Amino acid sequence: MSGLTRVVIVDDHRLFRTGVRTELADAVDVVGEADDVATAVTTILREQPDVVLLDVHLPGGDGTAVIRHCVARGSASRFLALSVSDAADDVIAVVRAGARGYVTKSITGDELIDAINRVADGDAVFSPRLAGFVLDAFSGAVDATATDDELDLLSPREQDVMRLIARGYTYREVARELFLSVKTVETHMSSVLRKLQLSNRNELARWASARQLL
Repeated sequence: MSGLTRVVIVDDHRLFRTGVRTELADAVDVVGEADDVATAVTTILREQPDVVLLDVHLPGGDGTAVIRHCVARGSASRFLALSVSDAADDVIAVVRAGARGYVTKSITGDELIDAINRVADGDAVFSPRLAGFVLDAFSGAVDATATDDELDLLSPREQDVMRLIARGYTYREVARELFLSVKTVETHMSSVLRKLQLSNRNELARWASARQLL
């Protein structure tokens, strides 16, 4: 495997990590995996990969915590966020923490390999829409530090479910996208509606649209 980009995959879904390994095949050298913040930091510091494929929302914290802990300990690894979320606040948060790129889980295998190698070479990699978020944030067009008290009521996983439901996904589609059971999606959705004091998915879509979360 000499000469290939060395990669660590950080995601809390084992099935997804397995799928990524399959997509990457022999194009990169996957030297480790992790499913939460603490394990991710330990693995990255031990393996010192060229690139870390990093989910945004993890047990024990989030992707920004992984980046900050590793940078503070002198890691030279570059971070490429790979997430189901394409929300501006998620993109901006990991970029501010030090990520070199952000791609969504709809990316193809070939595109992901290209993104990994470009980040390893020092490039910044974003899809056009996500790049716009970053440009707006760093040009001052968006207040990237602004918070939404209602949004903060939701857990990271509830936010993932909320965004997909608000975009019109069915429960089954959300379950497939997030590697959850349909029952778990229904439970998260009930919690979202209760916390936001909304009655149905149409009200949720309007709520999310007003906050530019779609």
